[in-house]
Amino acid sequence: MPDAEPISCAAVDGTCFLLIRHAESTWNAGGRWQGHGDPPLTARGRSQAVALAQRLSGEGIDLLIASDLARSAETAAILGVHWGLVPRHDPRLREIDIGAWTGLTREQIAEREADLLARFEAEDLEARPGGGETRLEIRARVRSAAAELAATHRGRCVALVTHLGVIRALAPGAELANADWLRLPARALPAASFGAESA
Repeated sequence: MPDAEPISCAAVDGTCFLLIRHAESTWNAGGRWQGHGDPPLTARGRSQAVALAQRLSGEGIDLLIASDLARSAETAAILGVHWGLVPRHDPRLREIDIGAWTGLTREQIAEREADLLARFEAEDLEARPGGGETRLEIRARVRSAAAELAATHRGRCVALVTHLGVIRALAPGAELANADWLRLPARALPAASFGAESA
């Protein structure tokens, strides 16, 4: 997210989310697809998290919630130290489950299931990567969780430290690098329903 972002989270009416992608993991560095795999951060990733904590220190964040996977939990722990917050972990914020693709490179996946990979990368909502979770299923899981959090923490600024697939479920088309972020007012959340209208 550009450092010139002018409006603090606290200034937005109602509940506001900061959607934060975890810092670099060892599998990010190695080009391996992660899903529910649980690699730790690299040294570079830990440095990214420290820099992010400093950039967002003036955002008025009230609550810090993270996926329970190590790369997000570790990122959130670093942020929490700098912000004086204790992270909560929520497994509903896990990355999309990619089943048997977990830990493989894109090239390895293409060798095994080229047609399914093409469908998945074309945003086919019903493609089930590696026998895992479809995009429809992650959207239903994540959007329901976000709606619940917005209702529970009305008027507060909530940082969600999570994964790119989760962020795209809430903000379709988002492209965030490791330790990047975007702001999403709760009123802009997509529908939590499961179906075509939530695509």
